[in-house]
Amino acid sequence: MAKHVKEKHLTLREKILENIRDAIISGSMTAGSRVSEPDLAERYGISRTPIREAFRQLESEGYLTVIPRKGAVVSAFSSKDVEEFYAIKSILEGYAARRACQNLTDRDIDRLEAINERLRVMADHGDVKQFFKVHNDFHDLFIKASDNDKLRDMITGLVTRFQRLRLMSLSVPGRMTISVLEHTKIIEAFRKRDCESAEALVRTNAEYGGKVLVDGTGSLSTMQLDL
Repeated sequence: MAKHVKEKHLTLREKILENIRDAIISGSMTAGSRVSEPDLAERYGISRTPIREAFRQLESEGYLTVIPRKGAVVSAFSSKDVEEFYAIKSILEGYAARRACQNLTDRDIDRLEAINERLRVMADHGDVKQFFKVHNDFHDLFIKASDNDKLRDMITGLVTRFQRLRLMSLSVPGRMTISVLEHTKIIEAFRKRDCESAEALVRTNAEYGGKVLVDGTGSLSTMQLDL
């Protein structure tokens, strides 16, 4: 019985997470909007505990800011936030690619190709959510191969905190297809053991992810992208 309650609890929390993420990315919940615990508790017919847990996770992913005694509001990101995040991401992941270049086995590189082929299919179908999950697998593989645990922890912490920006970037029309093409070039560099090119390509990949968000938007607080 306890197991069933726990599973139901997790399912409700995941549903709340998904709904709030979708509302923020689509623009139906804009920066500064208050997200009410009581309203969500009433809507889902549950206690506030799983809602608070969901809020904590969404705050760690950059979707919400939880203000003591006031509740949660949708976080705002400026163009400066985007530029700074992607600049740091490009440096760290580029360095990881350089270190991984000599460590990746042929089998690892085959796995990267297989992952990228899955991404190609998802891009063709416009499946942003699944693309985002598998896209993480591609990067995680070579970051792990860098054989630097501190570097991996730094990248993981950074990209988790700005998960919202990464999902918004991939949601820009045509971005997924370009990402697949960029990955193909990165794989070729790994195959040739061209570490300098691998680093440069990964850095360009990250920098472009930020560029598509900033160009023509000025501020992400008003950006609306449909998933």
